[in-house]
Amino acid sequence: MRRVGPCRPNRNNPMHRPATFALLLLLATGPTAGSAQAQFGPQGPPAVGVIKAERRPVTESVEFVGRIEAVNRVEIRARVTGFLQERLFQEGQEVTAGEVLFRIEKPPFEASLEQARANVASAQATLENARVSLARARELQQTGAGTRVALDNAQAQERTANAGLLAAQAQARTAEINLGYTDIIAPIDGKIGRATYTPGNVVSPTLTEPLATIVSQDPMRVAFTVSARAGVELRNRYESRGGVNAVRIRIRLTDGRVYGQSGQIDFIDTQIDRNTDSLLIRALMPNPRRDGVQAGAGDRELIDGQFVTVSVEGVEPVQAIVLPRAAVLQDQGGNYVLVVAAENQAQRRSVRLGQTLNDQVVIENGLEGGETVISEGLQRVRPGQPVNPGPAGQPPRPPAGAAAPGRQG
Repeated sequence: MRRVGPCRPNRNNPMHRPATFALLLLLATGPTAGSAQAQFGPQGPPAVGVIKAERRPVTESVEFVGRIEAVNRVEIRARVTGFLQERLFQEGQEVTAGEVLFRIEKPPFEASLEQARANVASAQATLENARVSLARARELQQTGAGTRVALDNAQAQERTANAGLLAAQAQARTAEINLGYTDIIAPIDGKIGRATYTPGNVVSPTLTEPLATIVSQDPMRVAFTVSARAGVELRNRYESRGGVNAVRIRIRLTDGRVYGQSGQIDFIDTQIDRNTDSLLIRALMPNPRRDGVQAGAGDRELIDGQFVTVSVEGVEPVQAIVLPRAAVLQDQGGNYVLVVAAENQAQRRSVRLGQTLNDQVVIENGLEGGETVISEGLQRVRPGQPVNPGPAGQPPRPPAGAAAPGRQG
């Protein structure tokens, strides 16, 4: 007799597979069809953040690279040849006009002056003798005892003696001037640099290097060049507002600090450099002493020869459209933004950019103001595509007709 055991499941039958059976049971008792569509159905238009393109006051500025220059710069040189006897200043200090800086050995020049004065006295004596002889010759000629030739000779001698006196006086004046040149004085106010020669050296006007250099300190001048195109743009922008009086100059130092004083343009070159196609502009900048710093090296902020970043700013702010830099896209056609047009469709608008203000950029052309500009979610949008706009910086709204997250029917 055949013995019957327990029934074993047929693994070839799908209904006998535990995992498959559980899945079918879940589908049969799961969420409703409407809820499934909410979870797995279409998402709708992409959510984007938008801002209004509104005009607000903006200070226009354009930056260039410039260099600080002293208004006055003088190389101190000897005007006579002699031994350098004294140096009467400290290197790096500020000096005033007329202050004695160097002194050349005086005795040789004093002796030359005394000799020249002696020559003047001798020439005066010769002239007086010639005048006496001329008077005698005239008397003799009037009485008939003298000849006309003797009178003419006496007149010539008198003129020669007078010329000799003038020459001697000129030599004395030259000797006096040379003696004065032994005191080398400062011709301007300013800061004096290092001394090239020390006492004991022979100095002369033919030396290739100056004894020292003085540069004026306040005000300073900042010189910078602009391209011919940028120069025309600046002229067109500010010509109707007052020209150079409508702008002010600010500078940023090498450590990134903005200098606390503003300047004014005082010179625009009359010709464009043919090699660089650029125009030279200079502006005057105040350079007062720094508060709480003793007079000497480093007591003023601006130094002759210093590189700075020059900012040409408008005096009066202008109304301009400013957008976040992230809202501006770029392709082969140039810069553009996406605006929300009718029926919430994204529309391309080509724009021309102006200056950049931190993470903001000025829109010079392409927008009129009042447009709704997409600033967030741009990577999900194409021109002509419907979008789901919401205020930038806030969580996106769900598309119309979609169920809220986590909600089941």
